[in-house]
Amino acid sequence: MTVHTNIQKDTFIEIRRQLHRIPEPGFAEFKTQRFLLDYIAKLPQERLEIRTWRTGILVKIKGLQPSHTFGYRTDMDGLPIPEDTSYPFQSEHPGYMHACGHDMHMAIALGVLTHFVEQPMKDDLVVLFQPAEEGPGGAKPMLESPELADFMPDQIVALHIAPEYKTGVIATKPGILFANTSELFIDLTGKGGHAAYPHNANDMVVAAAQLVGQLQTIVARNINPLDSAVITIGKITGGTKQNIIAENARLEGTIRTLSAETMVKIKSRIEALLKGIEASFECKASVDWGANYLQVYNDPDTTAEFMEWLKEGGTAELYECTEAMTGEDFGYFLAKIPGLMFWLGVDTPYGLHHAKLEPNEGAIEVAIRTVTRYLEWKSGQ
Repeated sequence: MTVHTNIQKDTFIEIRRQLHRIPEPGFAEFKTQRFLLDYIAKLPQERLEIRTWRTGILVKIKGLQPSHTFGYRTDMDGLPIPEDTSYPFQSEHPGYMHACGHDMHMAIALGVLTHFVEQPMKDDLVVLFQPAEEGPGGAKPMLESPELADFMPDQIVALHIAPEYKTGVIATKPGILFANTSELFIDLTGKGGHAAYPHNANDMVVAAAQLVGQLQTIVARNINPLDSAVITIGKITGGTKQNIIAENARLEGTIRTLSAETMVKIKSRIEALLKGIEASFECKASVDWGANYLQVYNDPDTTAEFMEWLKEGGTAELYECTEAMTGEDFGYFLAKIPGLMFWLGVDTPYGLHHAKLEPNEGAIEVAIRTVTRYLEWKSGQ
């Protein structure tokens, strides 16, 4: 069965390019939401039920003889990264870019939605356009929203682009796919002063430097080497001028673990280290854990069934991957609804969150074809 014509394929590539121009922060995806709603409004409406939640959208496509509700989820937000691609359709929002592929994800979701509006399956389908995946996290509050309560799927599917796999490859595995994650924000407050009189001050740049080294000992010396964990400090700020001792310093980073228990242990060790910094430098230390995401844990039975179907179906080449330290708030959906997430190969040398990321747009057709045929197969069982 042919799922989409070449005209439709080109339509969703063009949609991706239009969405690429308007990346927005989490819970501020106002132009994005408007674009999506305008597109959905042009589709036949007789089988659609549409709800909005904050800057997100929930669309239910009524099946012909429904006994189950399937779900397909996409994310919507961009990243605070100045774009450095070769595209003629670069971001129109300075300092923001779709550097994680959410423009691709939304175009694929619209393709899936369009297909089932035109060719309804037996069961109901709910397509979820979820805001704020990059932070502060839209999945958990969307799950708890009254807007989703009546639309709650019995099974759910999502994907994420993967620069490292060639176009035409889908990669996944049963069980844990992505890590537990937590943001990390540490503020140090001491006593500023003149650079010539360090004995009259408590230098928070020195304290921050000491703390960075100590944080790296947690994974090296407190975590079982057969376990997996990462603590990365990606940003440090402190002080105001080269000849003024810094009164304040701030460390911003992330924690990644493959078990919830290890996440708890790391946070406990960080709190203990901060008490030591306070005593050593006679300063105040505070920590904010920011957004915390559950692991993405693919339902083993559902995923094994999907992988077997993909081997036989031929819509894409299957690769059984290993788990990654990537974070994704889709884990909240999978903690409540059986389902799976898979990697979609887009074959580009630049990784996720890179200013030069240019995914192969041929993957859009691969994803739409795979998702629609899989859901039709599931509904027809």
